[in-house]
Amino acid sequence: MRLATIQSSTGPRGVVVQGDQYIELKSIHPTAPDSVRHLLEQGPAALQAAAEAARQPGVKKHRLADAKLLSPVPDPPKIVCLGLNYRDHAVESGAPIPKEPILFSKYATSLIGPEEAIVLPPVSQEVDYEAELVIVVGKRGRPQSAEAAGTYVAGYTVGHDVSARDWQLKKDGKQWMVGKTFDTFAPTGPVLVTADEVPDPHNLGIRLRLNGETMQDSTTRQMIFSVGATLAYLSQVFTLEPGDLIFTGTPPGVGFARKPPVYLKGGDVVEVEIDGLGVLRNPVKQG
Repeated sequence: MRLATIQSSTGPRGVVVQGDQYIELKSIHPTAPDSVRHLLEQGPAALQAAAEAARQPGVKKHRLADAKLLSPVPDPPKIVCLGLNYRDHAVESGAPIPKEPILFSKYATSLIGPEEAIVLPPVSQEVDYEAELVIVVGKRGRPQSAEAAGTYVAGYTVGHDVSARDWQLKKDGKQWMVGKTFDTFAPTGPVLVTADEVPDPHNLGIRLRLNGETMQDSTTRQMIFSVGATLAYLSQVFTLEPGDLIFTGTPPGVGFARKPPVYLKGGDVVEVEIDGLGVLRNPVKQG
């Protein structure tokens, strides 16, 4: 099943996407939740019921092209990100292979959806791109093993970890968090694809195109810490909650590692594509 969030006249609404059409969760059943996060909170049985109800004849459908898509989960409890989680990117960066996940956070104010503009802050001149697979957590708990953690995954979406390198790497002590969480620096979407439709999240092609030119082209097989290992590691520290977004790192080809470096500029268009999950497209404008 593919879930999304649209902007309606009464605010964000969760929907089921079927091809070029969508079905509002509320129209499936009167007691259905009106947001994707609230649906996740109800557990796997609710997800299954929504999928089955959306397939019933007579359910009201709308043209997806007429809707404004937001981030699939616009109100996550947490946004946690991994750095240097691709072997080929660690090599590109001249960094040793991490023995444990390198972590930082973003805030919900950085989230935007497809076709929304990435706004370049006036205080940064080195804004970079990073294509990422994003885990969407589906239930509350603290799994103790990678195997158990797999049951905590609701699904996956496409993410873009926009990064102000001058803030991240050149400030005193390095400032990963602030360099990563300017407003608009966490595009996600266009949809959340449930885990049952992603047989192996560690075997997905992942690409980023800048103005049509491929800048990143790798596979999630390069990930150092698997989905399960990542969630189990995080669970040593905090409780996972439905709707948490976990950015899992980026492959090589980022702008700051190029010679000469390539940074985003006003008028650019960035597309992140992950096999089976779709294409996340965002224009760039100067703030």
